[in-house]
Amino acid sequence: MTLLDEIQEQPDVIARTAQVNAARVKQVAGLAAACTHAVIAARGTSDNAGRYAQYVWGTRNGLSVGLTTPSLFSVYDRPPRLDGALVVGISQSGESPDIVSVLEEGRDQQRPTVAITNEPDSPLADLADVVIDLDAGEERAVAATKTYTAQLTVVAAISEAMAGGTGALDPVPALARAALGQSDRAAALAAGEADMEHCAVLGRGFNQSTAFEWALKIQELTHVVAQPFSTADFLHGPIAVLEPEYPVLAIAARGPAIEDVLGVLERCRRAGASLVVIGNDPRLYEVGPILEFDSDVEEWLSPIPAAVIGQLFAYHLTLAKGLDPEQPRGLHKVTRTI
Repeated sequence: MTLLDEIQEQPDVIARTAQVNAARVKQVAGLAAACTHAVIAARGTSDNAGRYAQYVWGTRNGLSVGLTTPSLFSVYDRPPRLDGALVVGISQSGESPDIVSVLEEGRDQQRPTVAITNEPDSPLADLADVVIDLDAGEERAVAATKTYTAQLTVVAAISEAMAGGTGALDPVPALARAALGQSDRAAALAAGEADMEHCAVLGRGFNQSTAFEWALKIQELTHVVAQPFSTADFLHGPIAVLEPEYPVLAIAARGPAIEDVLGVLERCRRAGASLVVIGNDPRLYEVGPILEFDSDVEEWLSPIPAAVIGQLFAYHLTLAKGLDPEQPRGLHKVTRTI
């Protein structure tokens, strides 16, 4: 099975993940109700799912969410107090020792623990009060795709459970399937950026997570130095890198953040940047080429179809550069950090 196969599996994986975890996400919601905040331990792609949780659980559920510093628990052996915290580990493999150490400390401090993983028999899962099995099937490609959107789906489903359930996730598999229809356009735009050696990747709000994940996929697969920024942070200094033909990739979903993102992209356009935008607002056509997803998707769910499109662009950019998407340089499927 190839990376492209796994990208194309995602609508089915998303539907299955939501279905098999319907009861478990309610258990997590019950644990969260007794907590003042959540702390999330993750690395790499899973860290970006944690960034998504910061916005989703914060805006929709009023739950403050922080990303842990795993080395405090492992390398330095100086874990902070976790009073009042729901302790969540997100890891595809469930094997990284530093992530495991956070849940271990959570258990030692008698805090409720949750594991979100594709390996329900992993060390991470062994330490969790509730195990969310992504049930994404074996992911053979080194670059994570279907496990990432499954993680986003779980985060969204937990939010729904905390909110009492509204059926908001029902359209998500279809949104992901529609996003796959952007493959040919993604290939054409990627071909135009085949000489790219560096770029900025921008997003705001819910899609800050998408910017970070898109940048990670580009770095993993194409060796391009892709630097992700919130559009707000981009204005605080990094915008100085702009010059004619400088590549800027961006995600812009309709919602409260769109005006800010449009303003930054207009500044990029005036500076002569080479823009590629994933979005669903017709005004984006005024600033650069668009890879579209459904215009009616709620902003908080837009990172899922946006992530699929970002994966397609990264895949096609890899091919345009003459590289093998199945053999990213220097990477292995499971990364264990201490």
